[in-house]
Amino acid sequence: MARIPEDDALILRWIWLHRNYLLIFIIPLLLLPLPLIIPTPEARCGYVIILMALFWCTECIPLAITALLPVILFPMMGIMESEKVCVQYLKDTNMLFIGGLLVAIAVEHWNLHKRIALSVLLVVGVRPALLMLGFMIVTSFLSMWISNTATTAMMLPISQAVLEQLSATEADSDEKELREGQDNQAFELTEVNTKHPLDNFSGEKPNVNPDLEARIDSVSESRRKEREAKYIRLFKGMSLCVCYSASIGGTATLTGTTPNLILKGQMDAIFPQNNGVINFASWFGFAFPNMVLMLVLSWLWLQFMYLGLNFKKSFGCGSKNEGDKDAYRVMKNEYKKLGSMCFAEGGVLVIFVILVILWFTREPGFMPGWASELFNKNGQYVTDGTVAIFMSTMFFLIPSRIDFLYSINWCDEHNEEAEEDEQEGGEKQEKKKKLKGTPTLLNWKVVHERMPWNIVLLLGGGFALASGSEASGLSVWLGESLAPLQSIPPFAISLILCLLVGTFTECSSNTATTTLFLPILASMATTIGIHPLYVMLPCTISASLAFMLPVATPPNAIAFSYGNLKVLDMAKAGFILNIIGILCINLGINTWGMAMFNLGTFPTWANATNITHTP
Repeated sequence: MARIPEDDALILRWIWLHRNYLLIFIIPLLLLPLPLIIPTPEARCGYVIILMALFWCTECIPLAITALLPVILFPMMGIMESEKVCVQYLKDTNMLFIGGLLVAIAVEHWNLHKRIALSVLLVVGVRPALLMLGFMIVTSFLSMWISNTATTAMMLPISQAVLEQLSATEADSDEKELREGQDNQAFELTEVNTKHPLDNFSGEKPNVNPDLEARIDSVSESRRKEREAKYIRLFKGMSLCVCYSASIGGTATLTGTTPNLILKGQMDAIFPQNNGVINFASWFGFAFPNMVLMLVLSWLWLQFMYLGLNFKKSFGCGSKNEGDKDAYRVMKNEYKKLGSMCFAEGGVLVIFVILVILWFTREPGFMPGWASELFNKNGQYVTDGTVAIFMSTMFFLIPSRIDFLYSINWCDEHNEEAEEDEQEGGEKQEKKKKLKGTPTLLNWKVVHERMPWNIVLLLGGGFALASGSEASGLSVWLGESLAPLQSIPPFAISLILCLLVGTFTECSSNTATTTLFLPILASMATTIGIHPLYVMLPCTISASLAFMLPVATPPNAIAFSYGNLKVLDMAKAGFILNIIGILCINLGINTWGMAMFNLGTFPTWANATNITHTP
């Protein structure tokens, strides 16, 4: 094999190190002929979309900065006025996202998510199959409300600690069993070979047969290798089940992951007369059963891959052994470290429960909701975003302790005495400490550190792209170009598009994927005369099914660093899970989804789009 000269190697290394700078300048120049040769609004908007797509895929500049490009390029290219572009970056959907994140930050700040996780795991038990199922249930539930990354980062260390305890206990048990067997066999051999019973009266340990020792060492080594192989498989399976269930769980609620909110925002922007067809309740009604189905099938697949089909052994029948008890004790100790539930945790839990109830009952669909009866008689005044911001504001108004009343009374009663008496320095410091006010459940410092503001910009960038596509007429042109798809059955169109989006999201962020695809899918649906949600909804969920590569999502990357995984391990497990997920989504959209959203008929609001062509 020919060696690369040293100078060439240095040049290649320099190019690789500075590739982002090269891409930033080369990509726009290569695409520049498009708007120059075809001087139409559609071509200019297409230039911006392709440029942003390539920047998002290569990540040569931060994703959030790429999302701001429409603010610069749309006004300069005559596509949209600056004021109309900037409005897209803080819409109602962004408020819903911020409100949901504030709730998630409060839950994480007071460790409520860890208490919920350990409580469920203590109920499920530590048998391998049930343990895997328990971790998947807890992870998916938590990721419905807090970020997939935070859920994975919390659950993986717990799973590793439990499996390490199981492995250590099984190793001790094997060693004890072999030691007892060695002593018994040595005793039997001594009994057989002894001619004078009093020769060994001094109590000295009889000589053990060297062949017996060698045989026992061989058995011990064989068991050790078998045990290590078994727990390597378990470590891999547990790591994958946690990261996969985090991605699956995020699809169940409207605020669970960013693509879901992008769909709602795009629907409201492209089809403003849709009467709120996508809200928290309607999304949950469709996506939650789909999530449960995907979760069960994923568990069965991972069970088959890493635990085998011996359900009796995996589930365990009969009494618990010492290993199970020790592993259970690990989780019990972790739970005890949390202490009893404090007032702050209870307050966060109550606000969270009230928020979910208000979301479900605002516009349930099958009956009038509280919002339609009280506020929305003449329009959509109160939305899910209103509810989210209202309830999340409570975190900044409610104290984190209830003893502040007593401390105030104490301060009033002893204030004069404290001023008159001359006390030691330490006592004065204690007084000052007691005079401090009680903090609220959340403060802005915590929010500022944990709030992913870049996602807010990404959402806005997606809405700006959709609005620009409509204003320039690019959406209409794309829809007309896709008109030949009308001859293909709708279920086949949905399946093919889901496979395309699922493949694309493996090498691009799910946010960028949905942002790029949804406006095109909306135009295609209106052109060929099918319900827009029939293709937009399954493709949105498919964008969250990035299971094959460690770099596809942050949960995958975290699991890759924890579980001794190879890329091939994740690719083998993830490929089948991608297929399972896409099939489940298409099953859902053609059964209960068809009935929920009336997908069999083309809606009248799909014709009343806000298309305004720019000459």
